Amino acid sequence: MAEPGALEAATLRRVSLRLLPFLMLAYLICYIDRTNAGFAALQMNKDIGLSGTVFGLGGGIFFVGYFLFEVPSNLALEKYGARTWICRIMISWGLVSAGMAAVAGPASFVIVRFILGAAEAGFFPGVILYLTYWFPAAQRARIVGIFMVAIPVAGFIGSPISATLLGFDGLLGLRGWQWVFILEAVPAILLGFVCLIWLTDRPEHANWLTAEQRAWLTERLDSERRQARRVAQGSAWRVVRNPTVLALAIVYAGGATASSGLALWQPQFIKSFGLSNSQVGWLNALPYVFSAAAMIWWGQRSDRKNERLWHTAIPLGLSGVALALCVPFTGLMPTIGLLCVCVVCTSITRGPFWALTSDYLAAPSAAAGIAMVNAMGTGCGFICNTLMGWIFDATHSYPLAMLPIVAFALLGTAMLLMLGKPEQVVVAGEAVP
Repeated sequence: MAEPGALEAATLRRVSLRLLPFLMLAYLICYIDRTNAGFAALQMNKDIGLSGTVFGLGGGIFFVGYFLFEVPSNLALEKYGARTWICRIMISWGLVSAGMAAVAGPASFVIVRFILGAAEAGFFPGVILYLTYWFPAAQRARIVGIFMVAIPVAGFIGSPISATLLGFDGLLGLRGWQWVFILEAVPAILLGFVCLIWLTDRPEHANWLTAEQRAWLTERLDSERRQARRVAQGSAWRVVRNPTVLALAIVYAGGATASSGLALWQPQFIKSFGLSNSQVGWLNALPYVFSAAAMIWWGQRSDRKNERLWHTAIPLGLSGVALALCVPFTGLMPTIGLLCVCVVCTSITRGPFWALTSDYLAAPSAAAGIAMVNAMGTGCGFICNTLMGWIFDATHSYPLAMLPIVAFALLGTAMLLMLGKPEQVVVAGEAVP
């Protein structure tokens, strides 16, 4: 029998190597498909007659579909299992994303973006819930941080690829922006089928772990589920309207609106300095280069110090300040530097925030609670992107159009500081409200 420390290390290493690379790849593809409209816009907006207001509405309405279907999707994942449900999600969003190539005007653009949000709903919170099935609480900030490195990697890889695909303009009679949507959707469909082979729903079903490893991991996670949380069990409806869950959603909106807003508007912002599509692709990728390493380091630091609140609040507040400074500092290099600070600070909040969220939620409330936090947080992207489009059309200023992101970041920071740290009491048996 292995020593306890050696058994823990070997088990978590095997789980990490089995699950994280695949989930990161899936989320990378997911994020590229969600945000590639930002690069497609460099050609598409003129081709199909999209104003800034309509583009912002289409960018934002994605999150309305996402919001409406997120909680039901996460509950379905818990019922039917991750491998089956994530497979369904990935194939659905891949097909809809490819269908973006057929949009022909403002109405079809907005409608397909709504359907894309509905198709993708549940993937991210489903994975966050799935990780709680496999990793103890003490490792979750690092694990979620590693998983969410897929976001900056998607920006780093996706930006030059999308810029290159714009150069396919005229091939087989299609515009470059249409090739962006078609070719970047294919990996999602293929990976959806791989889910059925690669993912395992729960540790007790993992034949790729030894019997000793399965027993240790199952017992460790079961013991954590017996701890009380501020949000204990109850019906899904009770959980999603719990004040703590709603407050966490506002906090998450602070980073989520920055992530989605910059992904859709940053390429056009950089293009406004008179650069080529290729130059835009590489400069747009630059902030994500720094973010990837920073996310892993910050998540590890949060786990090592066992501190979540300040590891979320400080960078979230700094992200808003950095973006606000784009208004007075209007040159290309100051703008790129401030965008780098904003993207990095937004990115590094993810691991500590989701570890903090899981500390608030009892196991029976996790599926609905995580889904609601993500749904409402990302759903604020509708408000943010719509406001950004309206402000841009009114002012023709990208820095001013970014101010709704600043407002959400500062509001989220204030809400988190008001919320405070989760109260935990270890109780034998079930969680107590």
